[in-house]
Amino acid sequence: MSQGRTIIIVLVTLVIGFAGGFVLRPVIAPLSQTAVAVSPAPAAPQPTAARGTQYFAANIDEARQIVAACRDGSVRGDECANAEQAVIEADSRDRFKRFTGN
Repeated sequence: MSQGRTIIIVLVTLVIGFAGGFVLRPVIAPLSQTAVAVSPAPAAPQPTAARGTQYFAANIDEARQIVAACRDGSVRGDECANAEQAVIEADSRDRFKRFTGN
């Protein structure tokens, strides 16, 4: 008897909670705020597109120059990360080839 009463109390509490949530939803999060939260913010246009990691993998000497310029502070942005990633991958390939003797 006590277990049946507990289950009914839990179910009634859940129903009241869900009904309260549906009723208070417009008050808690108005529709205008949820529309802004769902839609992505417009991105500012970049003056020049950053070259990707594949580009720098094909042009490793230029990637090394960009990495050096990034360390100096004359170049910033995504290009620094892309060039550094390409240099790291090229160096690791070279180390692996030396390690395996190929």
